Amino acid sequence: MRPPLRCGRRRAGLKLMWVKRLPNNSGSGYRCELDEQPHVAHVTSNGLNERKNKPEEAMSDQKLQPHAQQRVGLSRRHLVGAAAVGLAIAAFPAGTLPSIAATSSSQLETEEFRLPWSEPGVDIYVRNKRPAGIQQFPADRILLYVHGATYPASTALDLPLSGMSAMDYLAGLGFDVYLVDLPGYGLSGRPAAMSAPAADNAPFMRTPDAAKVVGQVVDFITKRRGVEKIDLMGWSWGTSTMGLYTSTHNEKVNRLVLYAPQWLSRTPSLIGGEGPLGAYRSVSRDSAKDRWLKGVAQDKQADLIPQGWFEQWADATFATDADGAKLSPPVLRAPNGIVADSKEYWQSGKPQYDPGDIRVPVLVIHAEWDADLPSYQAQEYFTKLTHTPYKRFVELGEGTHTVMMEKNRMQFLHAVGAFLTEADPQALD
Repeated sequence: MRPPLRCGRRRAGLKLMWVKRLPNNSGSGYRCELDEQPHVAHVTSNGLNERKNKPEEAMSDQKLQPHAQQRVGLSRRHLVGAAAVGLAIAAFPAGTLPSIAATSSSQLETEEFRLPWSEPGVDIYVRNKRPAGIQQFPADRILLYVHGATYPASTALDLPLSGMSAMDYLAGLGFDVYLVDLPGYGLSGRPAAMSAPAADNAPFMRTPDAAKVVGQVVDFITKRRGVEKIDLMGWSWGTSTMGLYTSTHNEKVNRLVLYAPQWLSRTPSLIGGEGPLGAYRSVSRDSAKDRWLKGVAQDKQADLIPQGWFEQWADATFATDADGAKLSPPVLRAPNGIVADSKEYWQSGKPQYDPGDIRVPVLVIHAEWDADLPSYQAQEYFTKLTHTPYKRFVELGEGTHTVMMEKNRMQFLHAVGAFLTEADPQALD
């Protein structure tokens, strides 16, 4: 029962909410918490929930308790423009999903899981968000998202900008949404190579390794929900991960969203640099901001990222690397597997996989100021999708590689939502 006190005022667009104290905490039964940064409740050997700063210390292969029970759902204004919502709701069996109005104002439920990885003691972090009270979803209303080369999924897809994350938006459309942080990233465990100097070990988490992790998570989700296939979405290097996986597992994929796809490069990479590659690289907040705004005209930079959004993202993202946070200045460490792949394949004129082997519907979505993977890569990739039932290319104006967290993010979310929810895109009338 919620105590008869107010949690406090809203600050910087962030929601305050009541959550129960964990069993091993002292004090009153409730505390006030800002819903702004990811945290994780770990299952300990005695069955109690415990918060820890290092994600790699979690017990593997354990289901985590639902985060804060339930999170507040979307306001109606966040769904304006998503005309496909009615189709999304209609896809559910009668009586299993609330009406459109109820969905837009209902609560969302979040669960967290840890799956074992090939290296003992290192786990894979998976987060699920869905309309509260719903346990069964049709296969085409289940979505898995994977991140790119440097930053995790948990602080991008589920970052509550102005009180709403992209994950919230998609769950508000009636989706059972999952994200995964690959080992070495975000809230997943850190392999032993990251405890040694970078130069002591070779790059790890190559694209086939990432695709194997995705396959493990897909199998976990399909078994959990009793379906044979789901939707996939990847950002940046994540498009190579999802593209490679789909090209060899078409039977497990409904539709595929490729956000800023990677293809053969004619321009220098913005990550990795020159010289020998170690196991991982380190990124500072300043370099992250510089890379984000690379190529954006000076007079367009001021209002591209709404006030406070970069800081909110950077605070959440850099906090996921406990060891990097101890350095001065703090850094975020990221595996170099993608950099090795980029040098060996994409920057050497050799595709790492054939997009022509993808045989499911595909959305390629991109923004015009993307300096990481420029428009020519997305355009050329699109032409290689020769065996899809149908495909779509969307180029958004006034956006960068990180348009999902910029002023035009709702255009991005509307386009993704419409693609995933349309019932019959090839209908003649």
